[in-house]
Amino acid sequence: MKVLQINSVIDFGSTGRICRDLYDFLEENGHECVIAYGRGKSTPGYKTIKIGSKIDQALHGVYSRLFDRHGFASRQATRQLIEEIEEFDPDIIHLHNIHGYYLNIEILFNYLSTKDTPVVWLLHDQWSISGHSANFNLNDDGTLPTSLKNRDELKNYPKTVGFGQFKKNLRDKEKLFTSIKNMTNVTPSHWLESIVSKSFLNKYPIMTIYNGVNTDIFKIDFNKSNYLRKQWNSEQKIVILGVASIWDPRKGLDDFIKLSQLLSPADYQIVLVGSDPQIKNKLPRDIVTIERTNSVEELKDIYNASDVFVNPTYFDNFPTVNIEALACGTPVITYDTGGSGESINENTGTIVDQGNFDMLLNAIEKWGGKVPAVKKNCRRRVLEKFNKEKNYKQYLNLYKERLNLN
Repeated sequence: MKVLQINSVIDFGSTGRICRDLYDFLEENGHECVIAYGRGKSTPGYKTIKIGSKIDQALHGVYSRLFDRHGFASRQATRQLIEEIEEFDPDIIHLHNIHGYYLNIEILFNYLSTKDTPVVWLLHDQWSISGHSANFNLNDDGTLPTSLKNRDELKNYPKTVGFGQFKKNLRDKEKLFTSIKNMTNVTPSHWLESIVSKSFLNKYPIMTIYNGVNTDIFKIDFNKSNYLRKQWNSEQKIVILGVASIWDPRKGLDDFIKLSQLLSPADYQIVLVGSDPQIKNKLPRDIVTIERTNSVEELKDIYNASDVFVNPTYFDNFPTVNIEALACGTPVITYDTGGSGESINENTGTIVDQGNFDMLLNAIEKWGGKVPAVKKNCRRRVLEKFNKEKNYKQYLNLYKERLNLN
């Protein structure tokens, strides 16, 4: 079986790791896989197709910023991708994030609509069913937004300074995204599945397959814990870890700042991974910052050296960082946001109301001192529900089902 994956990145963040892990699984099971990607660098040892150039992505960014028509530039880059698809002739096309300033969705979906090739679309966020943002809140009555609520929403990714084109974007997406003959939508959480089922994509089958992590890499291993805790000046402190690809208020950056003001620096140490010089200058001195890393080994060591993982996210679907932490035996405290709470149970962490610092502080006190039983519970939780071998096998079964190979 020949599988083509399409994603904005391959070498960056959770979606890039998911692409690579799925690639590895398919190749190990005797199938051929190629990843087409837009931004960043390729990863050695992987068969890839680079879509467009930095100049094209910059122009797409300008077009999106001025006209709020994200996904409608990069015309030549998408035509070249289609030539590559024709040459590879895949049996399955597996879409991931098709936003990210690198694809023209009109050209791509007009092409896909002429093909009988089954499409599997893993929705990592809500951009496909939104007139603008990649993440949004439902209306008070539980329905999906059909218009822009206020201009502040245009500041969200993909940011625009022009007039919002919410209704036109939503109308065009519905026309394009419902034109495929054979498509299955996959979500990484039951929460997102419930959202998608309210949208025009309910024309197609929708199912949840949880993201999996490599439990051979993300595991309990204290080999470098003492070294790291000494670096952080926290040998005798409770280490509270936060990880994000990009830190902003929606990922809970301001909440970590407030949390640092509420905790005793003699007893607690906050460590944030994913920082950059601009973020570092904004943070209090007593917060340890670590630059963004694509090294899973380094991340594994950081998870293991921490006592509790805190994810005060305000917009999320199913954060892979939660299950990476659990796989390393680190309990998780998360805001009740999207599907983030689906990663834990009462034996592995706590779900906290957004912005409720009393609940957050109580949860930190509860889970702060990792005991062997808690570490085992966290590890067991991942092995049972989020093992990548088990979860990616569901994709293989789905491919075969779509191809009528079962």
